[in-house]
Amino acid sequence: MDIDKKLDIDLYDFDQTIFPYDSGTLFFIYSMIRYPWCIVLLPVIGVAFLAMLIGIIHFTQFKKICYIYVPFIPKKRAVIKFWDKYENRIQPWFKERKRYSVVISASPDFLLEEISKRLNFDTLISTRHNPKTGIIDGKNCRGEEKIRRLYEVFDKDEINVVDVYSDSLKYDKYIFSLANGKCFHIVKGEKIEFKYSEVYND
Repeated sequence: MDIDKKLDIDLYDFDQTIFPYDSGTLFFIYSMIRYPWCIVLLPVIGVAFLAMLIGIIHFTQFKKICYIYVPFIPKKRAVIKFWDKYENRIQPWFKERKRYSVVISASPDFLLEEISKRLNFDTLISTRHNPKTGIIDGKNCRGEEKIRRLYEVFDKDEINVVDVYSDSLKYDKYIFSLANGKCFHIVKGEKIEFKYSEVYND
């Protein structure tokens, strides 16, 4: 298919890119404060964190354990209140976007779906979680998994990735490699343009 007939899209990471924090971590802290009975779960999460540090479990397993608190909170209401508080921290330059926007993130679907509706993301791709338990369903949407999930939603021959935005040069090398336009490394909210070939030795 001719590239001019493809759908032009821009790819955006979410955490520390268009939102200045790790949204999953911030929501965890928010929930511990707003719903203090969840604090009883902290020892379990703490043990899991230590197990990850010494290599007994991997990051995705740790992340699954982190969300054991979700069944103990009014999730829908908590998410709405969370974004009522933090929506104004979204980077202004993202709100001025002109091209079809695909936000692709490792953060939970149940957390990002609300802000996606508010800010009219054209497409949201995020880590799937069981709606009842909060536990990750499938793989964490990180690194190479972002590419797999992107092509699960779009036929690769029908899209043209123009610009890519992310704070992580390490984990988002894979989506940066798709850019046919510009790559932007986000540092403290600022967009720093770079050439893929000058950062990565593929």
